[in-house]
Amino acid sequence: MTKFMKLAVLLATVALVASACSSDGDEETATTSASGGDGAAGTLLISGSSTVEPVSALNAEAFRALNPEIGITVEGPGTGDGFKKFCAGETDISDASRQIKDSEIEACEAAGIEFIELRFAVDGLSVLTSVANSAVSCLSFTDLYALLGPESLGFRSWADANALAGELEGTTAPYPDAELVVTAPGEESGTYDSFVEIVLEDTAEERGQDAVARPDYTASANDNVIIEGISGSDTSLGWVGYAFYLANEDKVAALEVDGGGGCVSPTPETIADGSYPIARPLFIYVNKAKAESNPALAGYVDFYLSEEGLANVDQAGYVRLDDYAPVREIWTSRTTGVQEY
Repeated sequence: MTKFMKLAVLLATVALVASACSSDGDEETATTSASGGDGAAGTLLISGSSTVEPVSALNAEAFRALNPEIGITVEGPGTGDGFKKFCAGETDISDASRQIKDSEIEACEAAGIEFIELRFAVDGLSVLTSVANSAVSCLSFTDLYALLGPESLGFRSWADANALAGELEGTTAPYPDAELVVTAPGEESGTYDSFVEIVLEDTAEERGQDAVARPDYTASANDNVIIEGISGSDTSLGWVGYAFYLANEDKVAALEVDGGGGCVSPTPETIADGSYPIARPLFIYVNKAKAESNPALAGYVDFYLSEEGLANVDQAGYVRLDDYAPVREIWTSRTTGVQEY
């Protein structure tokens, strides 16, 4: 069994436990027993990014072997929804596929919550289509704007974007006369925010448009639902984090992306060296006061940043940082607030 198949099995198990444990059936929540390895007992709640969720779930599973007296719940409703809970004091850790926003910082400050920001990996947003789609192999940022940006509202065919593409520089139009079925993250997702900021924002601003994706697509906070939507149409389009593409290469195909330097495929190497143009950092945000009062939480974060914990970055399909010394120092010193990278 490959590491990605193992990840899929773990997440499937997570979903089954969530189904059994959730009171309303709307959240995908994994509850496992875990440990700081120091004999401490307690409970932890981790919420936020569905992109980061696989790493946190893998670490919770590994952590469980050290001390089953600590209960850990891991859920992935989306980065934005995770920060709402975190800044309301409801969670211990907020998983995030983007850096915290000013409005979220203000919400945390209003609630008296200090956070420790820990960047732990790099992800490459993967632009996907069906494995059956041979008509498209590479899309530029301007192609993606023409197909997915605010001015593409109502386009039902790839070819519907040809006229708009004609007004833009650097597209691969004309596009095929085929149905355009878009499934992608919704606005509550950090993956949505990152895609808009990296891919769509510059062109939107140049054209006097709001920096948003077209609202008329099938949106979900669940990456597995997005994968199913993309694989369900031969001429689909969407995007997810790299790990979810890797775990589903039999169902979906990753398109090369041209951010101005030529067409590049997402791979661990191109994501790490920055040549893949849609790379973004991944974070966990830790409630400082809870870390100081709960040895279980401090132990869990210690584990997350250990070599054993970081091995689960590889297992999940993301890319490690070159140097973790600065991140570990932030954690050891309990330095709060947004960091410069």
